[in-house]
Amino acid sequence: MQLNIKEEGGFRYIEEGEGQAMVLLHGLFGALSNWQGVIDHFSKEYRVFVPMLPIYELPPKEAGLGTLTDFIEQFIEFKQLKNIVLLGNSLGGHLALMYNLRHPENIDSMVLTGSSGLFEDGMGGSYPKRGSIDFVRKKVQYTFYDPKTATEDLVQEIFEVTQSIPKCLSIVAIAKSAQRNNMAEEITNIKSPTLLVWGLNDTITPPLVAHEFNRLLSNSTLSFIDKCCHAPMMEHPDTFNEIVSEYLKKQTIKI
Repeated sequence: MQLNIKEEGGFRYIEEGEGQAMVLLHGLFGALSNWQGVIDHFSKEYRVFVPMLPIYELPPKEAGLGTLTDFIEQFIEFKQLKNIVLLGNSLGGHLALMYNLRHPENIDSMVLTGSSGLFEDGMGGSYPKRGSIDFVRKKVQYTFYDPKTATEDLVQEIFEVTQSIPKCLSIVAIAKSAQRNNMAEEITNIKSPTLLVWGLNDTITPPLVAHEFNRLLSNSTLSFIDKCCHAPMMEHPDTFNEIVSEYLKKQTIKI
C-alpha cells in the first residue's frame, strides 16, 4: 500500500481504513514507514492513524516528553477520536503511557512494543555522531536481531537527520527526557487492557523490562517474539500482526 501523508490543521499524518480508531506512535528515530506492515494489515478493519511526531522540529528547549504528549493530545482532539486502540513502539510506547494517564476515557486498549518508560539503553549507550555514516549504520543495526533489517535506505535516512545540529540537539534532549522519566509508580494507575509485544533479543529495552511492565500494569498480557530485537513490527511483521489481532479479538469478545 502506498502511504499517503495528509497535511491538515498543522499535523502531518497517515489515515487509512474505516472502523474503530487505531493510533500508531513511532519511536525517536522512527518514521511513518516503520508501520507499513501494521497499516496494511489493520486498515482492513480499523481506521488507522499515524501522526508524524515533531521530534526534529521542536526547539531544544521545548524538546521533551511533555511537549510530545501535548502534541498527541492535540492531534487526537483535532480528529475527535474516541475508543482508541493506542499502539506505541519505543519512545512511542512511553508517550502512549503518558497519554493514557491523561485521558484513560479515550482508550479502549493499548499495545506497547519495546517501550521506554522504565529502562532503556538508548542507541546502545551513545548518541549519533555527525559525519560518520558507519557509526550510524552500526547503531541502526543494533536495533535489530538481523542486521540486514537495517537497510541502506533506513541508514541513509537517519544519517541525514544526524547532519543537522538542531535536530541532533532535539534528539538528545528528548532521549534524556525519556531516561529521566521513570514511570514505575504512575503506571500502576493504568487500567486499560494492555498487550506487551517484546523481542526476546531486545538489547535496548531487554526482556526484563517487559516482565516489569507486565508486573506493574494490572491488566496486561505479555508475548515474546524470538530472534527479534527492538522493533518487532519491522522484523517480524506477520507474527506481530497475528499476536495483536488475536489479542484485540479476545478483547472484543469480552465486551
